[in-house]
This record gives sequence, structure tokens and C-alpha cells, in this order.
Amino acid sequence: MGNLKIATAQFENASGDKNYNLSIIEGMVKNAAESGAEVIAFHECSVTGYSFARKLSREEMLELSEFIPDGPSVSLLIEMAKKYNMTILAGLFEKDDQDNMFKAYVCVDGTGLKAKHRKLHPFISSFLTAGNQYTVFEIKDWKCGILICYDNNVIENVRATTLLGAEIIFMPHVTMCTPSPRPGAGFVDPALWIKKEKNAELLRKEFDGDKGRNWLMKWLPARAYDNGIYAVFSNPIGMDDDQLKNGCSMILNPFGETVAECRSLKNEFVIATLNKGILESSGGYRYKNARRPELYKEIIGSAHISNQKVAWLKK
Repeated sequence: MGNLKIATAQFENASGDKNYNLSIIEGMVKNAAESGAEVIAFHECSVTGYSFARKLSREEMLELSEFIPDGPSVSLLIEMAKKYNMTILAGLFEKDDQDNMFKAYVCVDGTGLKAKHRKLHPFISSFLTAGNQYTVFEIKDWKCGILICYDNNVIENVRATTLLGAEIIFMPHVTMCTPSPRPGAGFVDPALWIKKEKNAELLRKEFDGDKGRNWLMKWLPARAYDNGIYAVFSNPIGMDDDQLKNGCSMILNPFGETVAECRSLKNEFVIATLNKGILESSGGYRYKNARRPELYKEIIGSAHISNQKVAWLKK
């Protein structure tokens, strides 16, 4: 069974500056190819920037968004893929000919567009339309899926993508270091980033603590382990608009183990060699074969009833 060498990247994107972001992407694609990678994955909205979109009007969002695959950014990604003999995954805002807009993530190689996923649970802008289907495709005889950021927090999405055959799921994010009801969550002070070398120890403590990596590692390994898949997580480092992000792009194997991770405070990628032979040794592979859908197909497919509603129904 063929192995596959995948890189996952972190970099500091510039809000709305596609030319800059694409130049960083091309440099990393080139370096990853020279390091032996066959595939490289970038974060959610890596082409456009992300958090600044919450401030944009509908007209500004339409101007930022592109047609896929015929828009200029995806065309450039395809050119890069052909030039460096790489498969590239990256994110941007998409529009269609009815001016509907989507959060999109594409996979391209030198032959063109291989796959496009529209985020199932978008929320950065009220002008975005939710995607309505799962995405499974092939890279060199490997079945792959894509789920963008919050799509992965709804666990049914990961299971569904796996049941459709995915052995690798690309999980592009812009996450961590933001306020949340969970204990320990919150922003990391952007002032620390101005002199990041001087503040490196404090930044790493913040990035790895409950605001960041500690939270990520509560759920991300479980997605890989329970489903018996490789998870390719990508996340930006540095400032995304006015929010400081902590990177930690990583690849996890079907045993839920981290096999490669970005640990610097710089633009960086790491590479892991994925081995298809271990998939059937994972717990998730056995769990999938032990499933009894007749027990829960109606429950899983039904609307959620919260404890509040249950209490009300019992009155």
C-alpha cells in the first residue's frame, strides 16, 4: 500500500491581501516540494484572511469573493501545483452567479480543481450561505475528506465523512485564543506579538494553555481515534485582523497520536508520512465495523432536544 507525504502549514496571513498571502503560500509550496512533500494543506481562508470579514458589508464581501474554479486565486493555485508537482489545499470566500457566498476550501493539483468544500456551519459573516453536502475525493489512491473549522466540532460531520470512505480528513481552521463559555478561554494579548522573540516564553505558555492547545487536544485526537482516520489540522500563526492566533498545525494518526506539529512562532510547515497499512489496526476501524445503525439511525437523524425542552415536555 502506498504511503503519502503530507505537509500542514501555519503562516501569518494579511487581511484582504490575496497577492501577499498567495506569495507566502507559493514559497511554502516550493519549500515543501523540495522537502519531499506531495501534498500541502493551509488554513481556513488562507488566501483572503478570515476575522476581518466580520466587518465587511455585503458589497465588500462580494468583491472579496471569487468564482471557483475560474477565479484568479484558484487559477494561481493550480499553476503553483503544476509548477511544483504538488497537491495544494487552501481556503477563500466563494460566490456563485446568483451572488450567493460561501466559505470554501479547495484541493487542486496540476490538472485543475480536484475538490471543493463549502463550510457547513459558517458564522463569520451573516452574508454567507451554508454548504449542504459532504466532500470526499481521492489523492493518489487515498480517500480524503474536508471539514472546515466548526464543521469538525459537530461530531456527526466527521463520522459521516468517514462513513463515506475518507481515510484522511483535512481540517482547516482559524481557531483558539478567543472568548468562549468554556473555562480558561480568551484572547491572547496582541501586544505580546510585537516583540515575539522577547516574549517567546510567555507566548508559548499562552498558546499551549487553556486558551489554545490544551483545549484543542481535548477533542481533536478523539476525532482521529474514534473514526480511525488521519486528521490534518491547519491553523494560522500571528495576527489575523485584530486577533492573535497560535498555529499548532499538526497531523494526527488513526490512533489519535500527534505525528508532526508546528511548534515555532514563525511561518512553518511540518511533514508526516501517512501509512495506509495501519488504518485497519486502529480502534476506530473496529468501531465502525461494530456499528448497529438500526439502534440509533432515527435518533441521530432527528432534531436535538435540549434538557430544557425535555423538562418542559415532562410538565
